[in-house]
Amino acid sequence: MSAPSLTVEVASALEAAGVRDSHSEAGAIIEAAGGDRDTTLVLAARRISGSPLALLTGRTTFMGLELLVEQGVLAPREETELLANVGVTLVREVADATGTARAVDIGCGAGNLACAIAAAVPQCEVFAADVATAAAVLTRRNAERLGLGARVHVCEGDLFEAVAGLDLERTVDVVVCNPPYISTGRLSRDRATLLEHEPREAFDAGPLGISILQRVIRDAPEYLKAGGWLALEVGAGQARFVETMFVRAAAYDPVLTAADAGGEPRVVYGCVR
Repeated sequence: MSAPSLTVEVASALEAAGVRDSHSEAGAIIEAAGGDRDTTLVLAARRISGSPLALLTGRTTFMGLELLVEQGVLAPREETELLANVGVTLVREVADATGTARAVDIGCGAGNLACAIAAAVPQCEVFAADVATAAAVLTRRNAERLGLGARVHVCEGDLFEAVAGLDLERTVDVVVCNPPYISTGRLSRDRATLLEHEPREAFDAGPLGISILQRVIRDAPEYLKAGGWLALEVGAGQARFVETMFVRAAAYDPVLTAADAGGEPRVVYGCVR
């Protein structure tokens, strides 16, 4: 079968399954398969079953940066660019005012947030932390490929434990975090397909979907300067409750939100007093 015919076949199958940008995704899948029809059809079937395109092609674009993606590590999502833009804006304000800035990315995954901030703000030093060895290794690879290895320091450990002992207490300007925020129950019901392709620890946030959010909100003030910011991605419908969590922590003022293109608040961020 010729390449144009294969593209049409795959694009039609993707479109029928409700995949957006089916034609461009078909091209990416065919390229990843080296043009081999059988491999292409296997990859297309995995995409239709819910696998993120990035895991099939081994790479993705985030904030204009090409990143490597691997099985076993959460693939960067387009919606997380909202958090990246908030983080970049906050870090840039500090760097413009003082000439330097320091950020921490908790739960860095593939390193998309850490690399995006470091690439956008050359004066910024970023500490990227993840509990998973695979994520730490992938973040380091991405930072080095992008020429950011000297300013993106990768640490391994559970949340802020990863940076304990680095003398970062009260020196950080911005903490960003895209935490797990799906409840354990939903992962056994309507969101169960997520676990077919990516690690549970990237999604499971306990019975109410807030266990990691609670810990990050509680512990971030130990590391943030007065006037520093904690910015979190949250699930659809969670923003108001997470705002309340910030307020109850009694360490943040003001507490703000950023909404996606559809008007849904998906980032909550607060300034440490």
